[in-house]
Amino acid sequence: MDSDTEVDSIYSQGNMEEERKRWKRPPSSYGSMKSEESEEEEERNVEEVAMLPDSSAPEATRLQLIRSDSPETLYTMITQQLPPGADVIDTRLSAPGSPTENDEDPMDNVLTNSPEPPEPIEFDYPLETEEDRRLGRLHPEQDLTHIFRSIQTCLTGLTWQELLNFKLRFLQCEQGLTEQQVTEGDLLDFVDKIVEILGQDQALMHTISNLESIGKKTEAEDLQNLCKRAFIRFHLRQQLIRKHRIIREGVVRAGRWNPLDTIYVEPQISTRRHGGVDPSHEFRSHPASPLQLPSPDTFVRANELLRLQIDDNKPVRTVLTSGIPGIGMSVSVGKFSLDWAEQRANKDLQFVINLSFHTFWLLRNNLTSSSQKMSIMQVIEHCHPECKDMTFLEEDDCRFLVIMDSFDCYQARLDWKHAPVINSNYTQAHPDVLIVNIIRGTLLHGACIWILGRRGAVSQIPSDLIDVDTEIQGFSDEMKDDYLTKRFSDAQLAANIVSHHKRLPTLSILARQPFVCWMVATVFERCYSYQGYGVHPPRLTPFYVNILIVQTNRRLQFYYGKRENELKWSSEDKNLLTKMGCMAFKMMERRTSVFFEEDVKQCGLELTEVTVWSGLCTELPSAESDGRRTFCFIHVTFQEFMAALYVFTMFYVESKNVLEPEVSHISKIIRSRSQAKSAANLVQCALGRTFSSALGDYDMFLRFLCGLLSQHCHKSLLSGFLFPHNTPKVGGLDEVQRLLEKTIDKNPVDRVENLKECLREMIQEDE
Repeated sequence: MDSDTEVDSIYSQGNMEEERKRWKRPPSSYGSMKSEESEEEEERNVEEVAMLPDSSAPEATRLQLIRSDSPETLYTMITQQLPPGADVIDTRLSAPGSPTENDEDPMDNVLTNSPEPPEPIEFDYPLETEEDRRLGRLHPEQDLTHIFRSIQTCLTGLTWQELLNFKLRFLQCEQGLTEQQVTEGDLLDFVDKIVEILGQDQALMHTISNLESIGKKTEAEDLQNLCKRAFIRFHLRQQLIRKHRIIREGVVRAGRWNPLDTIYVEPQISTRRHGGVDPSHEFRSHPASPLQLPSPDTFVRANELLRLQIDDNKPVRTVLTSGIPGIGMSVSVGKFSLDWAEQRANKDLQFVINLSFHTFWLLRNNLTSSSQKMSIMQVIEHCHPECKDMTFLEEDDCRFLVIMDSFDCYQARLDWKHAPVINSNYTQAHPDVLIVNIIRGTLLHGACIWILGRRGAVSQIPSDLIDVDTEIQGFSDEMKDDYLTKRFSDAQLAANIVSHHKRLPTLSILARQPFVCWMVATVFERCYSYQGYGVHPPRLTPFYVNILIVQTNRRLQFYYGKRENELKWSSEDKNLLTKMGCMAFKMMERRTSVFFEEDVKQCGLELTEVTVWSGLCTELPSAESDGRRTFCFIHVTFQEFMAALYVFTMFYVESKNVLEPEVSHISKIIRSRSQAKSAANLVQCALGRTFSSALGDYDMFLRFLCGLLSQHCHKSLLSGFLFPHNTPKVGGLDEVQRLLEKTIDKNPVDRVENLKECLREMIQEDE
């Protein structure tokens, strides 16, 4: 008869206390964890113990006990595996007082050869190193030992029949367990097995739910209270996994989704602000604005942001990350959250709590006049209902992160100087005051804070409240190709798209923005489904038109709360784009790519509407001696596109040619209306400006203008958005074609290539 069976036999005879002294049951394979029966006998000898190799896995005990007649628990993932040639420490024959498993020098014991272990289990992701955890360690209440003991303690109070019902319920609910694993062995064996198979968090949650299902609600509540940190962490992790596991990029379409881990490529994040705008241009070797890309030595990964140190070698508390619209801030937050939730990075963070500014804004608007105040703990509970009574957030040993993204969604101006100071997490205040005090550090003072938003919005935060100011720079050329390749299971399609978009240098430059890169993948995937597509290079203007439409619709959704079926552009929306185009055209005439607040007001526009909400502009680090805030479009080519859109709109809607020089009142009367409506006359004026200026000043403007003249752009894409559905298409394009061909024949080579692109933008019909 084996040892465990014999022990069970003796127990059944009722002589339990006497036989506990005679028989030694092997302890759990978790080494230091013993059942309550064995806690009184800590001086007893233990079974053969094997020293395991060092590992950074927090669950590992680095000890493997040889348990009689329990071969299935000799080698487990949680307790690690024996390496080839490992030694086994035999302590069964040691005399009383000899070293035990808790002694400092177990190598004094008798060594015997270990049995041959199975092949080591390969993990799907690299284990975190000590360097990754140097800023903190998990609280003891969240580690394996505490959870194991807590489950064991709560189940010890059950009767034999209750424990049997509990095990059977566990067997029904969890397919990963077998009847033999559940019924054989004692309580410690059972807890050992469920933690080994399910993992510590799942084992805890299943135990709580099954205790409730058999009517043991008091025991379930006791266990939940004993492991409250682990309980809340589990729910936060599951919420983040549900939210960020699947990514829905750009325009959300039913049935179109991808796993985030499958297609994610981390954009470059720099610790030096340069505005986030790529200065590259297809024609200009020296851009009009002094933009410079940061050097690679300033780049940092998102998972390393909290590992940075400020000047006095103290860990950072508040990190600010900004970037131009479409640069990938929201996706970076999703990947960071998913890595923490799936325990791939930042394991020292006990909690990651998302309190977006969009949520604060909704709370601010929904609060009635009689209840204009909430505490920050009430806000957390509102966003995460499972996070109740988190009193330990105020304790010094609680290290957690609060992510506050989409700062631009909070449309109220915050009073950083005069807002009252709040020191208690339970003090109720207006949302404006709560936000200021969180960033000050008086609320949630033990938390790390990660703030994200568009530069035009986050620039209002005082710099002395930010420890590290970072900026997302987008993709490098290699990252861009990697992203386009990962998206498609068809390798040939991926290769076609990668090479096809590079046929347009301007599109290749703009695709360094992840949002544009997504659009390249989406548009070309559809185009390559058409037979014969890919012979000619793609056209550029349709991409810019689509970017304009998507960003304008996002503005209506994010800042005005419009639903998908309410995205009809009002006259105010159309006027905004027309006036922004007028401002862009005036900037071209002044030969500048930056503008200031007074330029926006001169066009009758609101600063925040243009520089933040439109999704077409951004704020630059101010280099002016007078300290004026400096702005620009997300790329200089987008400025040129908006200028061309303004000129075309005035021609198409109001029959005005704004490119013509000022003429007298009498000349205006003499000039026929048909001449003003002539597309050839419009292009002739544009050609005059192009050839009278330096190469690159008006060349892209001319290309966009010719592209907008094509029926595909102004009639198919913009109809129903910027222009009414019943507006007729532009006529006289044959005359424009003859004009361009004639101009190509008699101009130098450096101008001819762009003229050919202008002609192709207007007449090519492949999309």
